[in-house]
Amino acid sequence: MTTFPGSPRLQKGAIVGIDKAVPLPTIVIFQYNPDTLTRTLQVNAAGNDADRGEALRIKGPPQETIRVEIEIDAADQLEKAEFPATGLGIYPVLSSLETLLYPRSVDVIANEILIHAGMIEIVPPEGPLTLFAWGAKRVLPVRITELTITEEAHDPALNPIRAKVTLGMRVLTYNDLGLTHAGGVIFMAHQIMKEAMGAIGTAANAPALPSILGG
Repeated sequence: MTTFPGSPRLQKGAIVGIDKAVPLPTIVIFQYNPDTLTRTLQVNAAGNDADRGEALRIKGPPQETIRVEIEIDAADQLEKAEFPATGLGIYPVLSSLETLLYPRSVDVIANEILIHAGMIEIVPPEGPLTLFAWGAKRVLPVRITELTITEEAHDPALNPIRAKVTLGMRVLTYNDLGLTHAGGVIFMAHQIMKEAMGAIGTAANAPALPSILGG
């Protein structure tokens, strides 16, 4: 028996953390893609008191925030007796997300040693470059600004086995990271892709322009 070939292969959204000090990236693939994704864009333009002729000037890319709610469930893995779900539930998955918000423990310990050694100025450790991947056309550098985890079920050892996670993210642009930073390059590629998508939409709607303008 063959499976039906007409079903499209669903791409999964993901959060990827890239730390130059760690060989392997942190990868959290969404078990189920959320049904909704909320995006808010705030224009980065001249203020209301701008000089005449400056009202149309754009100072940089808009500030964009993204909010999604994802579900994580160990039921399928538990049914198949797969590790780590059988011994740890979804605790490793949640931990992968949470540690994107933490400085690495080795950096914290090293800085504490430097403080006790008499160092006056300690540079805060740099976190990983976090990417939000939502299909091949939308891969964005982000900072996770909010992470709300609702654990809904636990195994006998109190490991979480089902949870809802609300992710709030702010998109980082080349204004934040610089065009020579990997994240700045990724954002610029995203903007170029968005401009290409906009050009396709404009071309499709161009024939209606005369009637809209009363021509």
